[in-house]
Amino acid sequence: MSLSYNERVAGEVKLKDIVDIAKGAGVSSKDLKLFGKYIAKVDANLLDDKLKKRKDGQLILVTSITPTRMGEGKTVTTIGLSMALNKLGKKSISCISQPSLGPTFSVKGVGTGGGYAQVLPAEDINLDIAGDTYAVQNAQNLCAAALDNSFFWGNSYKLQKERITWRRVSDVNDRALRNMTIGGGGKLHGVSRKTGIDITAASECMAILALSRNLKDMRARLGKIVVGYSEDGKPVTAENLKCAGAMAVLLKQALNPNIVQTIEHTPCFIHGNPFANVSLGSSSVIADRMAIKLADYAVTEAGFGADLGAEKFFDIKCRQSGLKPDVVVINCSVRGLKMHSGDFTKKGSSLWEQLKKEDLSAVDRGCSNLEKQIENLKIFGVPIVVAINYFETDTKKELKVIIKRAEALEADGIAVSEAYKMGSSGTMELARAVVAASKIKPKFRYLYPVDMNLKNKIERISKSMYGASEIRYSPDALKDIELIEKAKLDQKPVCMAKTSLSLSSNPKKKGRPRGFALTVESVEPAAGAGYVLVKADGVDSMPGLSKTPRLNKIDIDLVTGKTKGLF
Repeated sequence: MSLSYNERVAGEVKLKDIVDIAKGAGVSSKDLKLFGKYIAKVDANLLDDKLKKRKDGQLILVTSITPTRMGEGKTVTTIGLSMALNKLGKKSISCISQPSLGPTFSVKGVGTGGGYAQVLPAEDINLDIAGDTYAVQNAQNLCAAALDNSFFWGNSYKLQKERITWRRVSDVNDRALRNMTIGGGGKLHGVSRKTGIDITAASECMAILALSRNLKDMRARLGKIVVGYSEDGKPVTAENLKCAGAMAVLLKQALNPNIVQTIEHTPCFIHGNPFANVSLGSSSVIADRMAIKLADYAVTEAGFGADLGAEKFFDIKCRQSGLKPDVVVINCSVRGLKMHSGDFTKKGSSLWEQLKKEDLSAVDRGCSNLEKQIENLKIFGVPIVVAINYFETDTKKELKVIIKRAEALEADGIAVSEAYKMGSSGTMELARAVVAASKIKPKFRYLYPVDMNLKNKIERISKSMYGASEIRYSPDALKDIELIEKAKLDQKPVCMAKTSLSLSSNPKKKGRPRGFALTVESVEPAAGAGYVLVKADGVDSMPGLSKTPRLNKIDIDLVTGKTKGLF
């Protein structure tokens, strides 16, 4: 069985017992629940008990330019930076989102980094570490079952079928489930209605898991979940359906963050995976809070580009948790910026061959995206370091173009990172830049006040972060907003659901699009998560599989019992 590069590198590593990794991070074995020898859950109560009075370390947020299908290596940079900080003598812990089975079996692939900047054991982590995603899925679907059961037994809450917002979930990409009718076959099989199934990472239960501060907070959030509206326009909640308690029971163990190790034995928390294009976009509040109590530097990441993941990190996660980043690192690459020139539209091997050739003009024009994302980050008043994730085909002249543009944008630090090929030793320049930037006092601020009118908040995000010139609303979205305002659910942050592949809502528009209109298709309350979900045109909360998904290459070796083709 031939091994991939990632597997070969990982195979060179002798993993340490997770009890020893946790002990090195400052976590006693008494606060662990083991899942084998290399994965454990850390008791979330540790935060409010033993760690409460400890001084906070520095919080470093890693974000990115608008991603391309080339992959910019944000998780590689996050892991490499954390390892390099440790090598500098700074105690560091990384926090990353749990991989989803959807991307793992589709195009994007695994979410554990790569090369010499991986978290291990990668196979177990990518195939639902400790069963957290399964617990979220069950909690979400239990609420849906309770909702439909209330219909079957007379609909005592007078729910309107066309105003039900709660959907079931699955963690596998399956476009056939986006729109469906349930309850067919007569009254014995339930009440017929139109609905659909979302991917688990888009669910409100996943966002609640990521945002909850403790068990009490999670239980309260689950009760606030709005499943739909009654005939008189009043929101019906999970507490009304008397299912929030049972949901909390299903999520109780999942609330505890998972601890694993990097390829260099640096501790890493992996907890929660709400996607940034359709949800919150970062790992859990509990993991981040625990990391800053245990370490000098906690390196966490936000999904996709700064316009999505980082904006939500600041305006939703920080607002709700009290977290405040000390430095933000924006990850980019030569090939990613080339793609943002708009010159490279072909697919397959020919695209790779084109991107290998030196093209200073394409890099320079693609830097318009980096320019916009740095402008976005400056709004929040946090020091900015640009990390250029190095690939073998990059030339010195191309790197110099990016460095020159970043200097002109007055970034607080710029470094080339070679974490993939060299691990911590290839990320020392970046680590030093981050340490230097962390000495600059942040002037942290939010993009908007939470009590701003709902439409104004949507406009502020769309025009400031994406560069939209006009916001349009579908008739359904206008009705949604009217219901939300009537129910007084509008005084919350906004979570935009939009394509991750462009600053606009059109994934084909690269670089820095200007003068475009953004259409809002629907607006939903996510009262348990503590925000309002706004869906732009073209976004879907259940991805589909590609023509040739990665699952076609995944199999099991019947002799060794090992998985092959996963990495």
